[in-house]
Order: sequence, then structure tokens, then C-alpha cells
Amino acid sequence: MELFRKPNIDFIGHRGLAIAVSAVILFGGGLAIALKGFNYSIEFTGGTLLQVAFPKPIEMAELRSRLDGAGFRPEIQTVSAAGGKLSYILREKGSEAAVAAESDRIMKALRETFAENPPILEKKDFVGPVVGKDLKRRTYWAIFLSLLGIVIYVAFRFSNPVWGAAGVLALFHDVVGTSAVFCIAGLEVDLLIVTALLTIAGYSINDTIVIFDRMRENLRVKRGATFREIVNSSINETLSRTLITVFTVQIVCIVLYVFGGPVLRNFSLALIIGNILGSWSTIMASACLIYEWETRLGGRKHVEVPAAVKGGKALKKLKGNA
Repeated sequence: MELFRKPNIDFIGHRGLAIAVSAVILFGGGLAIALKGFNYSIEFTGGTLLQVAFPKPIEMAELRSRLDGAGFRPEIQTVSAAGGKLSYILREKGSEAAVAAESDRIMKALRETFAENPPILEKKDFVGPVVGKDLKRRTYWAIFLSLLGIVIYVAFRFSNPVWGAAGVLALFHDVVGTSAVFCIAGLEVDLLIVTALLTIAGYSINDTIVIFDRMRENLRVKRGATFREIVNSSINETLSRTLITVFTVQIVCIVLYVFGGPVLRNFSLALIIGNILGSWSTIMASACLIYEWETRLGGRKHVEVPAAVKGGKALKKLKGNA
């Protein structure tokens, strides 16, 4: 299936706009994150933990709706007890000193909203900030090691660390842009969002590698073409595949956002945003960065394309106009 038959779009001709837009997203997003910071979930900040049960079974959606109407939006999790009876764990952000007051407020709201089925408090506890700090540290390390592994792989795969750096810079743009939306909107960041960010990174670099691989292949078979023609043709040849993949994933993410409920809403929103940013960086930015490096900043400076390529490395370079 092809969306476009033999497209001939001059992506390199619009590289200035593409790189400028990506730079605004990257640096603007980084600035927003630095100035405002994230709205971390209880997993990162600590807070009150309550475990309650009801004499008569209730649906989680009903419990969530009534708490929301009372002004509380805790994280809710079900726990199975003996005999198949369900209990509910409610987690609300706050300090250790406020555990007693916060738990009293939540229980009061539950007793008022469920007057016909009064809840029973089974457990009251505090999730300490030490756990939050440990999770933050592990999260940063997970993201850093993932990016480092991608740089090493792409650099080895294409025998050029610049290609690896361009690919990682593009996916870093996607992760920062998505994170900035959550930061500006004040949406809560939990471990599920961290999972979404790592998913975005992996998905973005996969699409980018498809274009890089086509560029490497065209360097072998189109020896008389300029480097500009190589890059443009590589993006155009993979454009239909890229857009079909993006649309397919986007449909699933939109369905999750609309019908997945509040638990999956922010997760699917992160994937939707990351999918859009990833498509932009894959099609418009990553290959353009390589072109700028090869023709202006270094690499093939004032040189267009190798006359012959063996094992991904040029044997001879022909001079030409960038």
C-alpha cells in the first residue's frame, strides 16, 4: 500500500525551517521544564495511603466519580482480600505531617458520598519521599542509559557517530517536547508516563533508522547523484511507509485516549503527542542535520557524494557544490 506514488518533495530545500521549528521545540520545551518543573505523582513525592472496603460491592468508576465530585483525585487501586472481597487503595500526595488530617478529610468525604454504604478504614499509612527520590534516580538513569545505548548502536550500525548523534538528538527532541506539554499543562507525571516517554524514544529512533538505512543503501547504488539528491530520494522513498505506520499507531492511541478511561488517558496522550513530534523529527529534522554536517560543518565539507562505497565507507570523494 502506498499513500504517495513517486513523491518528489525537496525536504533539504526546507531544512532551515525544519531545523528552526525543531530547535524551538527542543530549547523552548527544555526552558519550560527548567522553569516550571513537573507535577510528579505520589510515587515520586510521597503522600497518604488509605485502604478502604465497602460492605456492599461498588464499581471503581463510581468511587472515582464520587471522590472527584468531592474535590479529591487520588490514585485508586483494587486489592483482593479473602473470600473474593475487594478493597481499594487510595493514594493522595501530601507531607507526612498531613497524613492524619488528609485521611480524615478523605474518609469524611467517602462517608458523606456513600451514606447508604459507609466505608471501613482498613489501613492508613504514609509513602515516604525516600522512595520517591529513589524512583527519580532510577528514572533518570533509565532514560540516560537508553539514549546512550541508541547512540552506540546507530554509530556502530552506520559506521559514523554523527549519524548516531543526529538520531538521538531527534528522539531527544520528541521526549523533551512531550514532557514540556505535560509540564505546561500541569498533568501528573507517574511511572506510566515514564514508560510512554521511553516508548516514544524507541519508536522514534526506529523510524529514523529506516531513513538512515535507505540513505546508506542509496549511497551505494546512486553513485552519480549528489548528496542532496541522495537524502531527498531516501526520505521520499520511505515517506509512504512512515506515514502509514504513524497513522496506524495514532488510531490506536486515539482509541485508548477516548475509551481507555482515566488511568490510560495521560499515557495515551503522551503517545499521541510523541507520535506527532516523532514524525516531524524523523521526516524533517534528522536527515537534514546529517546533510548540514556532511556539507557545511564537517564530514563531506564542500563534497557531495562518494564515487564508490564499500562497507558503508567512502573510497573516493568527488568535489561538487553543496
